[in-house]
Amino acid sequence: MHIIGSELTAAQLYDVLRLRVDVFVVEQECAYPELDGRDLLAGTHHLWIEEQGAIQSYLRLLTEPGRMRIGRVATAAQARGRGLAAQLMKDALEIVGDTDSVLDAQTYAQGFYEKFGYVAEGPEFVEDGIPHRTMWRRVP
Repeated sequence: MHIIGSELTAAQLYDVLRLRVDVFVVEQECAYPELDGRDLLAGTHHLWIEEQGAIQSYLRLLTEPGRMRIGRVATAAQARGRGLAAQLMKDALEIVGDTDSVLDAQTYAQGFYEKFGYVAEGPEFVEDGIPHRTMWRRVP
């Protein structure tokens, strides 16, 4: 089941945070400020794929001045390799439409985002101990 929403129930927020912490904090051993205050902002979209009552893949889409920002793309370890994150990217780009969008990709995932028209700009940088590249999808 694909879900796109701007408001989360307490249970949905709990499941989203659990997946993001499982992937980024536990699996990638990256202590970072997960609760950044942006999940509940107006203009924030949450996209996820749920199977058997559990969130398998998730993506957050933020509205920023003059652009949209994709982030927190995560897929549960047991659900990888099935194209779930790619489906969420397609869904996100439908929302983005003709607006420029940006994301900070973990460097190893740069090729994944290139498939959706994102181009790396600027040098590699390290965020929370993990190499990243800023990538843009600019709409003419």
